[in-house]
Amino acid sequence: MDHQKFESCVEACDDCAAACDHCATACLKEPNVEMMSRCVLLDRDCASICRLASKFMAAESPFAARLCALCAEVCEACAAECEKHEAAHCRDCAKACRECAKQCRQMAG
Repeated sequence: MDHQKFESCVEACDDCAAACDHCATACLKEPNVEMMSRCVLLDRDCASICRLASKFMAAESPFAARLCALCAEVCEACAAECEKHEAAHCRDCAKACRECAKQCRQMAG
């Protein structure tokens, strides 16, 4: 696996993880935190798998493609949840998740 070939996917995963962390923190500051609970949970799952996928690609792991396929699935779920909310942090997170899912699907082949 050529690390530079997947540089855009690594970058998308890193960007998505940061957006998810920001979204989760911002959701906890929303007036109706209970309504945001699923968003926070998915943000945290998504950030974790994005970081792991990034590490696997950087290490040229033979499991990177399979992990990226799962990462795309988690990113899509997170984006779908974030899109249910009007908050700017959720909208920004959904956009980062959709881009990451696209890059991960391409990487996974």
